Amino acid sequence: MINEPDLIRQLQNEKTREQAFTLLVREYQEPLYWQIRRIVLKHDDSDDVLQNTFIKAWINLEDFRGESRIYTWLSRIAINEALNHMQRSRQNASLDDAESSVVLTLQSDPYFDGDKTQLQLQEAVSKLPAKQRVVFNMKYFQEMKYEDMSEALGTSIGALKASYHHAVKKITEFFERQD
Repeated sequence: MINEPDLIRQLQNEKTREQAFTLLVREYQEPLYWQIRRIVLKHDDSDDVLQNTFIKAWINLEDFRGESRIYTWLSRIAINEALNHMQRSRQNASLDDAESSVVLTLQSDPYFDGDKTQLQLQEAVSKLPAKQRVVFNMKYFQEMKYEDMSEALGTSIGALKASYHHAVKKITEFFERQD
């Protein structure tokens, strides 16, 4: 586990910045990958978005002041990059096509190892509005605290709780229609 104050000091020092950033990438690439993957679904797209996330982090490293945790800062960049990627992808395909292809995309993905219920859950999540999808993924899969989500997303805790509640309700209704 990284000592975050030490890492921040190393990132702010030009002599140790590259080595510290390499450590940062090693520490956070996997959790960020899965955060991105739950939004964009495809492995290759997730890798691209993750790479863009770290490029943006490197470019904006001097703007990081240590007022939030490093993971929270990176998470915010990753979510924005993933949502931008989804927006660009949806401009090229209709929303209905994108939602209906979720199951086919996951079934053909060699990195997906879920069962039928997991496929249905991912399909239900894909039908959520972008903000509810992000909030649901962060709370349900990553078990993030609302305080951390609020900092990462720049949204009030009350709004996040409402988004999560609506997302759960829509997913529950989706599963009820499946039975």
